[in-house]
Amino acid sequence: MFDVGIVGGGMVGAATAVGLAQQGLDVVVFEAKLPFDYAPEQPPDMRVSAINLNAQTLLSSLGAWQDIESKRLCPFKKMLVWESDKGSTQFDCNEINQQQLGFIVENRLIQLSLLNRINMLPNITLVSGATIKDIHLGTPNIIRTEDNASYECKILVGADGGNSQVRRYLNIGQQGWQYKQQAMGINIKLADAKQQDITWQQFRSSGPLAFLPLYDGFASLVWYDSAAKIAELKRLNMSHLKTQIIANFPHKLGDFEILQSASFPLTRMHANQYCKGNSVLIGDAAHTINPLAGQGVNLGFRDVAALLECLSDWDKSENSVHHLLKQYENKRRSSNLLMMSTMDAIYAVFSNDNLPLKLFRNVGLNLADRAGPIKKQVMKVALGLA
Repeated sequence: MFDVGIVGGGMVGAATAVGLAQQGLDVVVFEAKLPFDYAPEQPPDMRVSAINLNAQTLLSSLGAWQDIESKRLCPFKKMLVWESDKGSTQFDCNEINQQQLGFIVENRLIQLSLLNRINMLPNITLVSGATIKDIHLGTPNIIRTEDNASYECKILVGADGGNSQVRRYLNIGQQGWQYKQQAMGINIKLADAKQQDITWQQFRSSGPLAFLPLYDGFASLVWYDSAAKIAELKRLNMSHLKTQIIANFPHKLGDFEILQSASFPLTRMHANQYCKGNSVLIGDAAHTINPLAGQGVNLGFRDVAALLECLSDWDKSENSVHHLLKQYENKRRSSNLLMMSTMDAIYAVFSNDNLPLKLFRNVGLNLADRAGPIKKQVMKVALGLA
């Protein structure tokens, strides 16, 4: 009998496992497909995250951050946001007395570092390469895999992403939609190999254009646009895609070489509840958000921290932990909904060509740049410091 069974060993699930194991609980983690090993000569992965300072603190407490640093990452100190030459705002780490605003890190490297911690902890069992066949909810919860192995656990955690199998077994509904826009991620190598310390985003009515600095002069571009436009870009060879990037992205990009690209839909989803009985949802299994401000995995890590805090009070002799899981839901659901609604409001304000609204946006960006204490508070919220 395990104290906790976690379905999903990605970044959020693996972090939850390490944190609960450090609290002395016996944990089993199910992950069907493990990431391939890291080698320094590998090019950057397509999937990267902007890790804020709150998430970095969590990963440090889990013993994973030092391992991530030993691989590769890119700290960024500034963030520039603008629509036109008439309106812009820049956030700088010096304004809030921090060394950086965050780090751009490949998702696989975060997951690998957490899996390394899992392998070090004797009270975590990692079940990999086996598909889950069935989940029986009750006291205890029973998880069966396709190879007919059974695992009993007192608490079931669904950390298995937006198409969560656990959420379906719990019969928890959700609300959401796919946005009209899609996004294309494009990894590039800049001609100037100096590592940059700024991430920027230009808003357009058809969708933002974003720049994320990576290590050693590598970078990731994100092109948001209509589904038709993204489909058109996907059909282009590298040379023609570069021509389109040069024509649409700001000139500050400089010369570059395209390495690879991939597209993905933009989806909002929020589960109607986060817990049911002795089971709980976390990360993308509970919520997916517009990636406009890079808050997706940071919200997931805040879920992890909240769940760890609530379960630190668990008396394992109790048959039910629903009251503790409900505390977690009360802490996180409203907070996540507020961030999701804020991102949707920004998306709606900037995704049109209405002239009065466009003038208002430019004035607003200029005011935001001079907002003093309000600007600092916005930065602290985005970085998880408030």
